[in-house]
This record gives sequence, C-alpha cells and structure tokens, in this order.
Amino acid sequence: MGRSNQGFCDQEQQPRSSDSIGTVSCTTFNILAPIYKRLNGKNCESEFREIWLGRNISILDGLLNLSSSIICLQEFWVHNEELVKLYDKRLGDAGYVTYKLARTNNRGDGLLTAVHQSHFHVLNHQEFLFNDIGDRVAQLLHLELLVPSSQSQYTGVQKDVLLVNTHLIFPHDSSYCFVRLQQVCKILHYLDSYCHEHQLPCVPIILCGDWNGSKKGNVYKFLESQGFVSSYDIAHPCTDEHEEISKWISHHNHRGNACGVDFIWLRNPSKPRRPLKESFTEAVVGNIKLGLTNHPEDGLTTEEIKDLWEHMDTNGDGFIDSSDFARAWNPCTLVQPEEDGDGNRKQTEEPLDALTVATGIGFNVSKAMFLPSEVEMGMWPENYSLSDHAQLTVEFSVVKL
Repeated sequence: MGRSNQGFCDQEQQPRSSDSIGTVSCTTFNILAPIYKRLNGKNCESEFREIWLGRNISILDGLLNLSSSIICLQEFWVHNEELVKLYDKRLGDAGYVTYKLARTNNRGDGLLTAVHQSHFHVLNHQEFLFNDIGDRVAQLLHLELLVPSSQSQYTGVQKDVLLVNTHLIFPHDSSYCFVRLQQVCKILHYLDSYCHEHQLPCVPIILCGDWNGSKKGNVYKFLESQGFVSSYDIAHPCTDEHEEISKWISHHNHRGNACGVDFIWLRNPSKPRRPLKESFTEAVVGNIKLGLTNHPEDGLTTEEIKDLWEHMDTNGDGFIDSSDFARAWNPCTLVQPEEDGDGNRKQTEEPLDALTVATGIGFNVSKAMFLPSEVEMGMWPENYSLSDHAQLTVEFSVVKL
C-alpha cells in the first residue's frame, strides 16, 4: 500500500512504546458529486445516469481493492437513492458498516464514512452541523479497535479511537479563511466536549477530509498547535532543507488551480497541545493581520471579541496599540502559566489531558500514498477522471502505550 516510509520528521508524535499490535489503514476521498461535475463546462454529470453510475462503480472498485479499515468520503450524493443503495450494498457485502450525513439546506451532497467491522467496533456515532454560511457538517465516530483474542496481553487495554470526517468551506475569497478556522475550532471543541461528557481518557484522534486549505494556511498551523500532524507529511518528510513546502497536490479545482487540500490528521494521546482558546485567538490575530476577518455573515462572536481583546491588550491598559499588536502576534510572547512556590506551573484551566490516562493505544504512521501517484510530484494527470481530488490512504501501526 504505497512506498515504505523513510523516517519521521516529527519523532515527538511517535509513541515511545514499541509494543506493536498490528496495522490499520484509512482512506479519505472527495469523490466529486455528480451535481457539481460539469461535462465540457456545460451540463451536469447528474443528468447522465450511465456516466455518473459508471464513474462511481469505478470509485467503489478502487476503494474495495484497497480494503482500508476506514473510508471517509466527501461530496457523496446522498440525495440520489440509487447511488446510496449502490454504496450500501457493495460496502456492506465487503464487511463495512456505513454512516451518511447530508449537508444542511438540501445541498444534495454530504459525507459517507465506512468502517470495516473486522477492524473496529463502532461504539457511538454523532452528527455535527456547523449551521454556518457553507452548510457544512461533520461526522464523529467513537471506535474500538478489535484485537484478536489470542493477544491476551492486550486485555484491559483501552482501545478507543475518535474519528472525524468533514469537508470545510471552499475559500471563495480571502474572508472565507476565517470561516474555515471557526469550523475547525468548532470540531475540536466538540471533540473536547464529547470526551468530557463520556469521561474518556486521552485517546488517539484521526481527522479526515477535504480541508480546502494548504500547508501554508492558518488552519494547518492551528491544527499543528493542537498536537495534530499531517500523516502524509510524516511519511514523506521534506529532504531538501531549502524546500519548505513539499510538492504534493490533491485537488484540481474549478478555477484551474492545483493545490494540496486533502489530509488525514493524527493526534496521539502522548502529544502535547496548547489550550484551544489560546491557539484560536492567535490564529484569529494572524487573520486580522492579513485582513481576512471581514465576512459579514460569520464574524466573531461577542465572547470571541472579548477574548481577542484581552489577548491583544497585553499590558491591560484598555487600549491596543502597535506594540500590543506586535506582542500578541508573536507566539513567544503569549502569557505563560503562573508558577507556584515550588516552581511548578499552575493550570488556570484543567486540560482534557489531565483526565486519568489508562493504558491505551496509539498510532505510528507507516505508509501513505496518493492516487493517482503523479500528484505526489505536483503533477495533475490529464487522463484522470474519477474526481477532481486525489485519493489519500494512510497505514498506521498500532502500538500499546
């Protein structure tokens, strides 16, 4: 399943235990809903049954050939009963249980997540509606890794995993970058709330989907600040020290631009992260610096404005001047936690990581590949017609922490 991994560019993300349990894999793919695919720049593919049906049969053939443990699809045509039945039947016959979620306001497309029942047991499934200008949604699946009974040494080990499938809003103009930041923040806040509500100890989290933003954007940096790593970039680290951004692309959009927007993010329980509010505020400051927060329908809430003001008014004089702005923009000047008399840092807000940590599992990124393979070198093949996105698959080795 793709070329072997040559090393890790972020050793801190790899759990320190070497007790390997086995491997699982995950595929994410925006399959371009027929209602959006244009033929010769005119008619929608949805008007021609033989064409959209043939393309989706080919998509299913490829997915079933990969046999990934988890499949996350975006732009799935949920409002077409024939297509839904086709996916349910073929994926079901192959041992998958499927969950579908339509975008709000009858957009026609949505998400499909399929989990192979020989690899994971689905403990819970929840739907998250952003209720914003993009009618975007997300799926949260609480999974339990299935371990063969012969591996008795893993009895009593926490095997929970949280999985998210989503498709963020397309950046029609620069102001939408802020909306995407809000969407990601909502997802992470929802994950934290879910863990607290269900008293989950720290568990690995996998975020899949079309993020409609590249490695250069604030969403990428924001997720990194929250302890997530891009699985593909872990498997294929940049070898040229002068090349800051790897060449891979995954999407040829309707404007004719090729960019890398499809990710499988991983956060292990052992990965440290900054407070969510702090990271979000810093990202918002970055957007303000670039003039990107002027979207009238989805601006800052009153509470977010208050938090942002307090963050930027670093000397507490009630005014924000150029020096305050400079200090707030610099991540190194963020207010550090207070220390007690013994030199230990005080926690102003109990983090989720403070919950009792049971013996559990984590993931190492073993392999990762895009199909078609040409996109890994920054080239979009002219004869590729399955979608306007490439398909990303990652293989994880499961380890006991």
